[in-house]
Amino acid sequence: MDTWRPAFFIESLQEFNLFVRRETIGVGDQYHLLILYCFLERITLMLSNERILVTGAAGFIGSHLCQSLLAHGARVIGVDNFDPFYSRARKDYNIGIVKNSDEHQRYSFRELDICETDELVEALGSIDATGVIHLAAKAGVRPSISDPCGYVRANVLGTQSVLSAATQTGCKRAVCASSSSVYGNNKKVPFSESDEVNHPISPYAATKVSCELAGHAHHHLTELPVAMLRFFTVFGPRQRPDLAISLFLDKVSRGEAINKFGDGTTSRDYTFIDDIVAGVIRSYQCIDEHGFRIWNLGGDHPTTLNELISTIGQVVGQEPDINEIGMQPGDVERTWADLERSGRELGYLPTTSIREGVERQWDWMRSHQEVVNP
Repeated sequence: MDTWRPAFFIESLQEFNLFVRRETIGVGDQYHLLILYCFLERITLMLSNERILVTGAAGFIGSHLCQSLLAHGARVIGVDNFDPFYSRARKDYNIGIVKNSDEHQRYSFRELDICETDELVEALGSIDATGVIHLAAKAGVRPSISDPCGYVRANVLGTQSVLSAATQTGCKRAVCASSSSVYGNNKKVPFSESDEVNHPISPYAATKVSCELAGHAHHHLTELPVAMLRFFTVFGPRQRPDLAISLFLDKVSRGEAINKFGDGTTSRDYTFIDDIVAGVIRSYQCIDEHGFRIWNLGGDHPTTLNELISTIGQVVGQEPDINEIGMQPGDVERTWADLERSGRELGYLPTTSIREGVERQWDWMRSHQEVVNP
């Protein structure tokens, strides 16, 4: 085999993943790294002609994704409605990070409600968008119990609005965020995309199942390639302030008590933000090959709540003060992503451990106290 050929003729992430698996050269070998470099250059070229609308662009995942898309050469328009679930100042900060990047000339932003399809159509048309990455949603399992109608409007109607606008404006693909919550209390682990998801245990999870069904129907009727990505507990710098790792780091560092729901044996498959963003971009590039596809994006290393609290105490350097409280309605017992499909079809491979990720999140929080505790 001409060993230089793959560097210049690998056309997809799946092909690159297959190439890496069949090579016997070590990961640290200079030749192997050159192949990787050439392929990453191809990724940049593949995105340099893309004009992408990102919903939920002012949020945690959305702002990181916009940064990465811009770094890979895409033109991006972000949209967000600044839902008051957490402070607008935090979201303005996220947008400011993107607007102050070296690639800001290729970025624009609009404040709008994704349920207003006409506004979405106008925003897509303003950049002659080639694709959509839809991250916007009302998030959170527990809050959805008290506002199920609000979650159905934002998540289900919002997703259908995005898909309809994408088709109306000639977009070539759509990637939508789903959630590990769709698996409910699945007894089989790890959770596979082929598992039944007919038993959600919260309104939030039910809306995400509905969004996946809407995506499938839309693809069937329009042939628009649609990817649905089941995110597993994303964390890292700029994480939403209400989520456990962000909340625990802040409280433990200030000597305040944290609430532990249940006996601490529940577990989550925590996934670092950089790994999630890489998976989103790979799915955007690969969905044409599949038409409609669901992919898990997780960390593949479940961590119990007790283990998480212990890690946070070690990273902060302070013993956590714990209030033990009963399990909350809607909370699942465990999550764990089966990554066989996303690894094989996307080349998805998470690389950040829970300890390293918590350390990086804590480093960011310590150096941005004006954002964390304004």
